[in-house]
Amino acid sequence: MSMIRDLRAVVRPSRVSLRKEGGTYDTTRSPATSSAVVDCAVYRDGRRIETETPLTPHEAVRLARRDGGFVWIGLHEPTEAEFSGIASEFGLHPLAVEDAVQAHQRPKLERYDDSLFTVFKTIHYVEHDQLDANSEVVETGEVMCFTGRDFFITVRHGGQGSLRALRHRLQDDPELLAKGPSAVLHAIADHVVDGYIAVADAVQDDIDEVETEVFSPGRKGSPRGSDAGRIYQLKREVLEFKRAVSPLLRPMQLLSERPMRLIDPDIQKYFRDVADHLARVQEQVLGFDELLNSILQANLAQASVAQNEDMRKITSWAAIIAVPTMVCGVYGMNFDHMPELHWRYGYPVIMGITVVICLGIHRTLKRNGWL
Repeated sequence: MSMIRDLRAVVRPSRVSLRKEGGTYDTTRSPATSSAVVDCAVYRDGRRIETETPLTPHEAVRLARRDGGFVWIGLHEPTEAEFSGIASEFGLHPLAVEDAVQAHQRPKLERYDDSLFTVFKTIHYVEHDQLDANSEVVETGEVMCFTGRDFFITVRHGGQGSLRALRHRLQDDPELLAKGPSAVLHAIADHVVDGYIAVADAVQDDIDEVETEVFSPGRKGSPRGSDAGRIYQLKREVLEFKRAVSPLLRPMQLLSERPMRLIDPDIQKYFRDVADHLARVQEQVLGFDELLNSILQANLAQASVAQNEDMRKITSWAAIIAVPTMVCGVYGMNFDHMPELHWRYGYPVIMGITVVICLGIHRTLKRNGWL
């Protein structure tokens, strides 16, 4: 049982901040690789069977069925023609094959007679120097897994989420791989959910940054309401994140709670740990959405208050200017018989009274907070 004790350390290496290392996922297959098959290997007693030349899927199946063990085939964005031969070899259900080739599927778990079909959404945090209304925060991909008695097939879509490093870590622990395809399924699920946790931490930093800027007093050089576009963009990215996390919770609960003949009992209990971590990420993502709603409302309220203050100032100055406008209008009329018109001190007196009235209005409005 020492393998089970060490399982977490094998499939969950110490996480590194996405902002410092540029992401937890490495690149996909080499551009020089013409085939959709990224890797194809046979594992017996937890160890990879080494061959002089790379195995084709057909050769790997024959070798696994002759010597025992299981086949692990990894593919990246295969076409229907490329995948049809493998599907026929392992008797994969046509509906699952169609989903695996077309991609853009919702995270799910489907059980067929001799296999399990699992869909994971991978999330990659997109680094950016400064968040703006057009920044892409998260990038999604997909990993489809076919789990059988003696085979495990992964079909990946998107430029992120390579499983090469994960395969190497598993190969370093033969005792774990000896548990068969279900151990690989758990490792991939744990790897994907760990990626969610890292991305959630990075998105939290972006939200904290926007929140600080929205509520920082006396910002200069930033038009009122300019944060609304950034907040809305973050909401869109969080929604994409939620679409990857929320539907996966039920499949993880099924894998951890319901006995399945294709899942090793020693491995099944560890799906409960994955489900717990996934539930925590889901709570974070839901909290992000609610927090962004509050920040957006606060930003719009601030813009509305600022506009009201502007209108009060404009109204106040209009009231002050109305006094000399009225006086000038009265004395600008062409009447011969007007009081003070021919009075020697009429002009300075009227000007003085006008200034006094304007100063009085200004003082009153300033005392009441309008200026």
